Amino acid sequence: MSWDQNAHPDFAVPPMPSAPPPAPADPWRAFAVGFLNLSGLGLGYAVVRRWGLMIACLVATGILLVVALPADPNGVPGALLVLYLILLVAAALHGARLGLRTRLAWLPSALVAAVLSVVLLAVPAGGYLLYDEARDEATQQMLLDRLATADELVKSTGTQAFDVAQPDYRRALAIYHGLAADHPTSRAAAEVPNRLRTYYTTVGAAYAKKNYCGAVAPLKYLRTVPRTMDQKTLGSLSTWPDDRLATSLYECGTESMSGDSASWTAQWGELLTTFPKSEQAQKVGPAIDTKVGEAVSAVGGSDPCAAVERLGTLSTQIRGVSGEEAGLTEALDQAADRADRNAASGTYNCGVDQYKDGSFSDAVTTMGTFIKDNPDSPKRGLARKVAIAAEVAQTVPAAGKRLPTTRSGGSITVTVKNDSPDKITVMFTGPVTGSFTLKACGSCSTYSALGSSLGLDSKPCSDSGKKYPQKTIQLPAGTTYFVHKSQEGTANTPASDTAKLEPGYIYTECAYTTSLGY
Repeated sequence: MSWDQNAHPDFAVPPMPSAPPPAPADPWRAFAVGFLNLSGLGLGYAVVRRWGLMIACLVATGILLVVALPADPNGVPGALLVLYLILLVAAALHGARLGLRTRLAWLPSALVAAVLSVVLLAVPAGGYLLYDEARDEATQQMLLDRLATADELVKSTGTQAFDVAQPDYRRALAIYHGLAADHPTSRAAAEVPNRLRTYYTTVGAAYAKKNYCGAVAPLKYLRTVPRTMDQKTLGSLSTWPDDRLATSLYECGTESMSGDSASWTAQWGELLTTFPKSEQAQKVGPAIDTKVGEAVSAVGGSDPCAAVERLGTLSTQIRGVSGEEAGLTEALDQAADRADRNAASGTYNCGVDQYKDGSFSDAVTTMGTFIKDNPDSPKRGLARKVAIAAEVAQTVPAAGKRLPTTRSGGSITVTVKNDSPDKITVMFTGPVTGSFTLKACGSCSTYSALGSSLGLDSKPCSDSGKKYPQKTIQLPAGTTYFVHKSQEGTANTPASDTAKLEPGYIYTECAYTTSLGY
């Protein structure tokens, strides 16, 4: 059949439509397309054949997955996540608008599409749950890495001196504290109590090695840990350093005292104030008594001066230790008093030792101190004789060859006269030792040393017309050493004389002063 256009000049064929006519509005279809786009895969666009938009949805989801995977403890950046959610909502709304009047491909009905869209929401929901689980595992691994870092700090510093290692110990402790306090339910936090036990034994390793002085500082540091760590986390570790520190303070003080170091006062003082009721604190009193007793015994030994000095030092140190909190005040005072008494009485032994060693000047000073500090001592008289003999021996060293005795008197008469314008002290030692003073001779004058050497001067004590101040003493036979010491004027250099006394003679000793001029 054919048309004859010439036969019908007014007839024309209508143009073909550019697209199928829109479908009737269907809310279920709009709902289905919109919800299918919420899957993030652009499935809503797929069922309405909008391939470009579907690909855009897949690209957006792909970018999100690239950024999010592998899972990081910090999660997806917030700005990216917000932008992605905006795109999903926009795709859902846009898809719903398209689906309202666009027929679906591949799906039999809008109702089936709506049910399928709801079911497919399990994809993003499941993805979120899996990602959250993966992020939680990443967080756990991150915390375990922190725990390993702290463990390595403790391990690497275990062989270092405490003052060098302390900063790393503090860093490790801060990590343990952070894990326990900020992430209490993490696997890393569950391991913190065990790690702290290792931490304590590592920091306090010097104690296990019996390096008690070296253990004091780290143990004191460990006692500060409960200020930052929870009691529940520490458990029995909170008191772990106490007994060890008390023992270290006591043993270190003992070592210091044995080495004559003054640091024992600080160590035992801290022990008595920090752990006043401890077993170690109760050992302090007896230990101090023992040390004082050793020094007292040493007064009679080969170096009494050192023992006397040690007793004086001990007394001062003991009085610097506070024993009030431990109830040791009285015991410490008694120990200090004992040290003082024996230091005072031991001065005699020191002076004798100095005399025997030829340190005559020191012996004079020491015996003078003994005489002053021990007014009731039965040795006071002999100490005075040793001081006299030591002063004589300073001028005549031969006089110090033997120690004076308490012997007095004798059968030989010796008269000592003073032909000097100065008041003089006469000291003598030999078989007996003593001293006396002669007043000045008012009519006497100083002799010329040069004139005497040339024989141009008269002899001392030879003027029968003068009444010289004098004193007569009785001495035994033997060699007696005399020293005449002026107490005034300018002639203060002691003069000396050595007299060999024999029975049957009467001796005269003359004291006078000389000058260099005529």
